[in-house]
Amino acid sequence: MKNIDYFSDIPASVRLAKPLSLPEPLSEPELLEELKKLSEKNQEASLFLGGGSYKHFIPSIVRHIVSRSEFYTAYTPYQAEASQGILQTIYEYQSMICELTGMEVANASMYDGATALTEAALMAARITGRKEVVVSTAIHPHYRQVLKTYCNAADLTLTEIPFDPKTGLSSLVPRFSSLVAGVILEQPNFFGNIECVSDLADKIHAAGALFIVSVDPISLGILKPPGEYGADIVVGEGQSLGNPQNFGGPGLGIFAAKKDFLRQMPGRIVGATTDSEGKKGFVLTLSTREQHIRRERATSNICSNEALLALAACAYLAVMGKTGLRKVAELCLQKANYLKKKIKDKVLWPDTFSFKEFVVKTEKEIGLNLERFYPELKGYRLICFTELVKKEMLDKLADELH
Repeated sequence: MKNIDYFSDIPASVRLAKPLSLPEPLSEPELLEELKKLSEKNQEASLFLGGGSYKHFIPSIVRHIVSRSEFYTAYTPYQAEASQGILQTIYEYQSMICELTGMEVANASMYDGATALTEAALMAARITGRKEVVVSTAIHPHYRQVLKTYCNAADLTLTEIPFDPKTGLSSLVPRFSSLVAGVILEQPNFFGNIECVSDLADKIHAAGALFIVSVDPISLGILKPPGEYGADIVVGEGQSLGNPQNFGGPGLGIFAAKKDFLRQMPGRIVGATTDSEGKKGFVLTLSTREQHIRRERATSNICSNEALLALAACAYLAVMGKTGLRKVAELCLQKANYLKKKIKDKVLWPDTFSFKEFVVKTEKEIGLNLERFYPELKGYRLICFTELVKKEMLDKLADELH
């Protein structure tokens, strides 16, 4: 038999030259105890790490609901109408997302915030028949990387508008060319700053383009929903709604839009109806994906929704309610700005209104190193504060940063 070098494609410079130096074997109880000790060393530092994935409190009932046998699988129901329980939870999820974002229709969810944003850009191009997408560089860098890949494949021109170095806000110009299909803004932006959106939708619509807003859903507990300031499509990452971080995934892509654009939406939409006996039921109203219709008519090749994560988000929103969600948002706002005032001399853009996150100049290894994404921000870090960060931790961090 011919010998095959299975590792020939891996450069020698990154291969192990000798076996790993591992400790002596441990019994399972000993190993669990050791891992617990190691994890406790990182717990405090990880609380200040955000940048798109957040550690929020998850009520026990949320985990109980998603652990029930009816909802074990995160996969898509293929015989949809036979899965009334799943369809009802998706319908409730869609309804809550519409109420949260101020939009008229929402789909059953996308893979994550990045793919939701990208699908919104492709949808804007289909609706307008135009080939240019304008995006702020104050949007999550990972989202923009995914967007670049898709735009390149779809033969779309991607124009990135830089953020204002004095404020950290998007430098969106008042005029857009007649080639622009959609303008994308993040609210709050990647740096945690609240963007100025007054009259922006009118300027975008005057150019014949669509206004796309990417949101942190927790912020909508206190911020005006995008539908109220003229957004045409609203997307976002729903991980913070009752889902753990799990080392960065999986995510939950929120996608909502105006009713006029219903048939151009990607993914699937569940609707309520009545059967032949007059009983209420739920059906897969629209599923414009390539497995269900002719490939050239498909609006997306995303074939499955994140059903289990959407269920968790639905349970979280139902348990928290408007009052609970507002309280969580207020705590994120208050804790971030409490520390921001205490270390104002270390804060980049100290006079900008922040939610949950802001940027500091420090050599301390906390939060997210921004140099990875923005070379001009070398020496700066993005630090995050959710409702789980205690006041004494904020005071301790303030002392360490001075």
